[in-house]
Amino acid sequence: MTTRKLRFTKVAILVVIIMSIGIIACNTASKDKTLFTAVEAFPVPERLAGQTHVLELRAEPMDTVRIAIIGLGMRGQGAVYRLSYIEGTKIVALADVVPANVEEAQKTLKELGRSEAVGYTGAEDWKTICERNDIDLVYVCTHWDLHTPIAVYAMEKGKHAAIEVPAALTIDEAWQLVNTAEKTRRHMIMLENCNYDFFEMATLNMAQKGLFGEIVHAEGAYIHDLRWLLFDEEKGYWDMWRLKHNQKEDGCLYPTHGLGPVAHALNIHRGDKMDYLVSVSSNQFGLTEYAKEKFGEDSDYAKAEYKKGDMSSTIIKTSKGKTILIQHNTTNPRPYSRIHMLSGTKGFAQKWPRTGISLEPDGHRYLSDKALDSLLKVYEHPIITEVGGKAKQVGGHGGMDFIMDYRLIYCLQNGLPLDMDVYDAAEWSAIIELSRVSVENQGMPVQVPDFTRGAWRELKTVTYFKNE
Repeated sequence: MTTRKLRFTKVAILVVIIMSIGIIACNTASKDKTLFTAVEAFPVPERLAGQTHVLELRAEPMDTVRIAIIGLGMRGQGAVYRLSYIEGTKIVALADVVPANVEEAQKTLKELGRSEAVGYTGAEDWKTICERNDIDLVYVCTHWDLHTPIAVYAMEKGKHAAIEVPAALTIDEAWQLVNTAEKTRRHMIMLENCNYDFFEMATLNMAQKGLFGEIVHAEGAYIHDLRWLLFDEEKGYWDMWRLKHNQKEDGCLYPTHGLGPVAHALNIHRGDKMDYLVSVSSNQFGLTEYAKEKFGEDSDYAKAEYKKGDMSSTIIKTSKGKTILIQHNTTNPRPYSRIHMLSGTKGFAQKWPRTGISLEPDGHRYLSDKALDSLLKVYEHPIITEVGGKAKQVGGHGGMDFIMDYRLIYCLQNGLPLDMDVYDAAEWSAIIELSRVSVENQGMPVQVPDFTRGAWRELKTVTYFKNE
């Protein structure tokens, strides 16, 4: 048994004793007091002298954003293509340990009329790239384990950092990102593309304009059957890195696609914050069964141990009493879903499995298709109005990837706060380890660290900034 499990077992026994005493005394206890609190497995460290928060951080504007893209697999190739369509960008460097991936990216630049970039193929070349003095933004699309190390080094060398999801795998890595951003005053954004999908943007606009009343509950998910990719040694993930994560850890391994959009609708760390969570996982069935059927019962894949349970369910409670459900399942045959559900005192919206909205005074029925289409046009987010047409032409998950890149470059060029900040990256990614700890301890409540160290009270709402 691990040290953390022993510690939590002792705490659990203590909690039971305290609860028993509390039940005896409950007749005299005030109704607004709870019998126990969530376990603080990861205390919040003091902010170092000289550091201040970076909420709504502004950096010096730049006419041209000079970019290095590190990692040119599935996501990196798309980034090269999309960024080449955005004015005021220059792709200076390209890096991947697979030389053919660098060659493919260079080909894309040439086809789109862009200058050839400097190519790198060494495993440690990302350090050399971060040390260059002709780069403003390091755009990271590597496997998960390199996300935080590259972003931290890039910021230390004076660069802004944009990293694919998740931004961090542990609470320690999340604090590394936060502290480095606060120390260097550099932007650090996690590239959460799902925040920019068309329906999510419309419902954010609706929420901010009060259409749903007070949002009391939200749900998000990443339900995506990835079994064929996890086991495909040629077309799947480089060096089978994603399958290895399924082998070594349980919990919600990939929370941000579902959490990001609803977190912004709930103004997380801009007037509210995630307080604590509880998480449970089913046992693992899907990967073993798939491996037996595809490779045979005597294959190494079939005999391997996979710690990741098929279905992970995490419930988060916010300081203002809202709840969020986040689910993760990539190993069962299910239709794709991110759920994206907002439920408020005046209305309801959901994208999967059925896209629909219901509003007072007829809240128990979905709007008709015609009424829904009309409402979505009325509440189309201004950013979608501005760039949605071009986004659909360039593409990237229906256009949301392009909007994500467009907004990043726009804000850097104009010296504006980015739509998503380092605290978003830390909070949303922290669910990985927090959920794992809760799962290991039979769903015990675990506190979510306040990565803003109290500064969340200074803001009231999420803002996607525009020049006046």
